[in-house]
Amino acid sequence: MARQEIIVRTGQLVLRPFDKSDLKAVESYFGLGEVRRYLDWQLRDTIDSKAALDVIRKQTRLTRPGDTVTLAVVRETDGALLGQVSLQWTDATAAQGEIRLILNPTFRRRGYASEAGKALLDLGFERFQLHRIFARIDGGNDAAARLLRGLGMRLEAHYLEHALFQGEWDEELHFAILDREWQRGDGVREISRNKVA
Repeated sequence: MARQEIIVRTGQLVLRPFDKSDLKAVESYFGLGEVRRYLDWQLRDTIDSKAALDVIRKQTRLTRPGDTVTLAVVRETDGALLGQVSLQWTDATAAQGEIRLILNPTFRRRGYASEAGKALLDLGFERFQLHRIFARIDGGNDAAARLLRGLGMRLEAHYLEHALFQGEWDEELHFAILDREWQRGDGVREISRNKVA
């Protein structure tokens, strides 16, 4: 059975499906406290990281609500895996999706997150024809809030103590952007290739 893989190339990056060989790089950023504190799941060791990688390796297409595409963010010049981005189709009737970005702190402040975020929004609006894309972040994650604002997303909601997360009341910010508000950036192009599964 053939499946279609999504590969996106930007000026400095390649966004591609994950591979088994990515485990060490994934483990390197999943294992960091400043990354782990924002994850929905707790990873304690290599076995947990491998299980997480097995899940995200299957997140390769959006065919129905609930589906997620997760792509590795790779630096084109040397193939270094910098992090990951995901787009989840959340609602078919309203054509909505949610994005998430995780970047290894080692590679921050070089414009990679912004470039990957723009490519992800392009993917959602151009390829998947979404009407609205949103992102949810921890209220204390100032860097993520700056990134989302820089992508043109607006703060739509600020929830105080709305859920217990990792044993504490969390504060959550919701950002969003509509398709008509998104301006397609230069230098981002998507490539799809067929691969036999």
